[in-house]
Amino acid sequence: MAYQTVNPYTNEIEHTYADTTPEEVEKALSLAHGLYLKWHDGSGLEERKAVITKLGTLLRERRTEMAELMTRDMGKLIGEVDLCASFCDYYVEHANEFLAPKPIYTTSGNAFILKQSLGVLMAVEPWNFPFYQIARVFIPNFIVGNPMLLKDAANCPTSAQAFADMVAEASAPEGSLTNLFVSYDQVSEIIADPRVAGACLTGSERGGRSVATEAAKSLKKSTLELGGNDAFVVLEDADMDKLAEILPQTRLYNAGQVCTSSKRYIVPEKLVPQFVNILKDGFSKVKMGDPLDRSTTLAPLSSKKAKEKLTQQVQLAIDNGAKLEYGFEPVEDQEGQFFMPTILTGVTVENPIFDQEMFGPVAVIYPYKTEEEAIEIANNSSYGLGNTVFGTNIAHDREVASKIEAGMSWINAGWASLPEIPFGGVKHSGYGRELSEIGFTEFVNQHLIYEVEPTA
Repeated sequence: MAYQTVNPYTNEIEHTYADTTPEEVEKALSLAHGLYLKWHDGSGLEERKAVITKLGTLLRERRTEMAELMTRDMGKLIGEVDLCASFCDYYVEHANEFLAPKPIYTTSGNAFILKQSLGVLMAVEPWNFPFYQIARVFIPNFIVGNPMLLKDAANCPTSAQAFADMVAEASAPEGSLTNLFVSYDQVSEIIADPRVAGACLTGSERGGRSVATEAAKSLKKSTLELGGNDAFVVLEDADMDKLAEILPQTRLYNAGQVCTSSKRYIVPEKLVPQFVNILKDGFSKVKMGDPLDRSTTLAPLSSKKAKEKLTQQVQLAIDNGAKLEYGFEPVEDQEGQFFMPTILTGVTVENPIFDQEMFGPVAVIYPYKTEEEAIEIANNSSYGLGNTVFGTNIAHDREVASKIEAGMSWINAGWASLPEIPFGGVKHSGYGRELSEIGFTEFVNQHLIYEVEPTA
């Protein structure tokens, strides 16, 4: 498959990469498996922590260079690198605590859980956060002692290679993280290889089914994060002034190309006109332009293909009865893959896009009469990644959040990602967690040691 950096602002091909050969894949597998065998007994933890500490330093020293590289790969605004560095800090600080044997209290003997590395992992990662998506799986698993092979998205190969090169520069042994320019058929072969212990993927449902199927065939563990159609539930007591402060960016951050972006706004019927006006006001103030320019507030979509797909989805919604409240006009003063922020109402259950994730700056508003109806709308989705509940009574906000079928809930805030909080979903949004101690132990062998005092 073609691994190319096509700058979505200039539409120019900046880099092209040769496909990884079978011989190169074999070398990567052999090196990674050799490291696993070396580390399985718990050896090398302090050395691995030192590597991640150095990686954090390199990320901070080169934050601008690396951020601009990602921007040229997929068009995003400058950012992301410091968040990845914070993952380094967090996991180095907590590694010994997370890997410490855990005693189990029993009256019949002595028992404890020994935490050991599981083996080589195959990671399949997306383009929307080129460093972040790699960092949140690589950093904890490297500290655990699980070497990793990486297949990143074909449209951000320069970012993936830069991250892998930085890991090597931080003195990680060869084989710790190997970036591969491979096909999906090669990914399947790698997962099936007996030296590979598991697979993790962030991406589409289609990709998730493929990776999960291949892992299941070989009886290997997998974790999947497959996107979302997150609900933003506005309660009747919501402070509309505070809502106006955060609302536009819950949909526009990263040009709306975020799995956990709010996409379905569920609003009391009487507040819909005011809500629409708040969104219109925020959407109308964006500044499209060169994403390397710090004054730009809305970047282009990641590719021509992404823009074409989103255009087709919005048109499909309108053709089937949705009302266009704002936007969906050609962006004629920019050459890149820009999409005008758009607001839709009147999307019914029968509309073909009702249960589709629209990956871009498109907000869909659903009115409700009762709180029970709001919760029903929120749960009427095949996805279950995250959601937001916005109100002024925190106890009640929590009660509402607990009734929504999702892996994550935010109260009075848009989505957030921090190293100490777990990330993941339910239903078609996948399974397993990344980040926090939960993510740290997803690919850990929790080895029971049970002992009984020998009899005389």
